[in-house]
Parts: sequence; C-alpha cells; structure tokens
Amino acid sequence: MKKTILLTALWLSVPVSVLAENLTHLSQLLSTKQCPQCDLRGTGLVMSNLSGADLSGADLSNANLSQANLSGANLSGADLSGASLYGANLTGADLTGAKLTGTDLRKAYLHNSSLVEVNLSEAYVEGATGIPTYAANVEQFQQWGMAESQKGNYRGAIDHFNRALTVDPNFASAYLGRSLAQYYLGKELEANQDAQTAATLYQSQNNTDGYQASLNFIEGMEAARAATELQDPGPNMLNLVRGVAGLALQFLIP
Repeated sequence: MKKTILLTALWLSVPVSVLAENLTHLSQLLSTKQCPQCDLRGTGLVMSNLSGADLSGADLSNANLSQANLSGANLSGADLSGASLYGANLTGADLTGAKLTGTDLRKAYLHNSSLVEVNLSEAYVEGATGIPTYAANVEQFQQWGMAESQKGNYRGAIDHFNRALTVDPNFASAYLGRSLAQYYLGKELEANQDAQTAATLYQSQNNTDGYQASLNFIEGMEAARAATELQDPGPNMLNLVRGVAGLALQFLIP
C-alpha cells in the first residue's frame, strides 16, 4: 500500500507538460511514422513496425527497440545512447551521425545501412551482421571476429575477418583468425591456406612471433590430421582439436 502511494506521488510530481509531450510524440510516431526531433527517451517500442519511419534527430536514448523493424528508417543524427536495438532490422536504415554510445546492436541487421560519421567502438555489436567496411577500422573487425570465435559463432567470425581483409588485404592476423574459424568448421584445406598466407605476410612484415604462431598452427593441424588417420576418432579428438587451435589463440589473444 505504501509502495503504491509512493509511486503515485512520484508520477504526479512529473510536470504534466513533459508527460503530455512524450505521449504526444509517441502517438505521433505510431500513427504517422513521422517524428523528427521527437523526445522518445526510454520509450518501449519492442518489435514495433517502424519501417521507413522518419526519426531524424530524435532523442531515443535508453529506448527499447529490440527486434523492431526499422528497415529504411531515417535515424540520422538521432541519439541512441543506451538504447536497445538487439536483433533489430536496420536494413537500409540511415544512421548517419547517430550517437551510439552504449547502444545495444547485438544481432542487429545492418545490411545496406548508412553508418557514416558514427562511432561503433562504444556500441555492443556482437552478432550484428552487415556492418559496412567503412564504419570500423581493421583492428575493430579483427577484435569482433575473435570475440565471435570465442563464442563459437565461427561463421560470424569469418564475416568480420573478411571485412577486415577488405579494409586491409595484408592484415596477417585476420588470415590467422579466419584460419582458426575455418578449422573449427571442419574446413581444413581453407584453414591451411589461410595459415600459410598469414605466415607469408608475417614473415614479409618481420613479425617473428606471428610467423612462428602460424607455423605452429600449421604443424598442429598436420599432427591432428595424422593422428586421425592412424586411429578412429574418439572422445579425445575434440581436446586435440582444441589444443591445435590454442596455438593460434595464444598469439591472437595474448
């Protein structure tokens, strides 16, 4: 009873003008999908269909837009600080200049989206797909790739490594990271090719540690293959595979 009275008192203490403005903006968004410069702070819009909505310059800080359909939406200049866009469809959305500090973009779809003048270094992007190559540097793509590998999402990891190599085709660590992911997916030929490329690049760049890590991984793959041919795969084979992959991880994640 006391808790109810307290909550009621707090609600009544909020200026009526603020409540009315927020409700007005929310109603405007849901009825017209046109809400530029709107105040939508902390708004709950989970799984909302906001395809093509104009939210340019809107304040969506701490809003919950998890799994919302924002395909083709205009979010340019919007404040999305602390907002949840987990699993949101942002295909073709315009996020030019959007503020993404602490924004949850995990598993979001960002294919063909505009991320010009945004900083993804302070956002959570694990599992996000379609991040444009210009939206991050090669080190960020490498870091995201390794994070996905550690979680067992090897295809997602390869996507990040591929983008890193699009930015810098001579980034040896992306080849070694991709080699690791390929190996876990059972693609030993591709894994070996990537590891060989990494070794060549590390050697040309006078990176002794990287070169040796690549050679160790190649030798480890060969030893694992030989062991498999000599005996039937058993319960210890998984540990052997992990041991081989650990040779690359020791270098990529000191």
